Amino acid sequence: MDIVPHFFAYCNDLLVFSIDMEIQEDEKFMREAIREAEAAALEDEVPVGAVLVCRGRIIAKGHNMTERLTDATAHAEMITITAATQALGGKYLNECTLYVTVEPCPMCAGALNWSQLGRLVYGAEDPKRGCTLFSPNLLHPKTQVTKGILAQECSQIVTEYFRKKRM
Repeated sequence: MDIVPHFFAYCNDLLVFSIDMEIQEDEKFMREAIREAEAAALEDEVPVGAVLVCRGRIIAKGHNMTERLTDATAHAEMITITAATQALGGKYLNECTLYVTVEPCPMCAGALNWSQLGRLVYGAEDPKRGCTLFSPNLLHPKTQVTKGILAQECSQIVTEYFRKKRM
């Protein structure tokens, strides 16, 4: 009996299981970011939410607060980065994952670069102001990116917010 095909089948099953588990975890934490986006909408802020996870635990969360703080830089990512670095007691987030409902803008991508974020997961793309429109990449070279997690739900929150604004 040849053990090699069985070994590869076993490894493939583990890989599929691992990917499924990662997707489930990504969706779980993105749902928390969506809750933050919903909180922003209730405060009449552009509904973008973010949570920062380190070692499987949420250590910081935030949503847009530009209107409340009258501060153009008070994006969900910036609020969350500040809370996370205070919680961790350091400026680097290389062992952390940021979940954000909408693709970060160039300003936020720059801040994520300086904080050396380990992984970025976002839901909806931003075809007008997203950081992926710019080259070279604005994120840290070691930052892993996963996009499109619960993209429809993330996009719908923003679309509905602006639809109501136009009424």
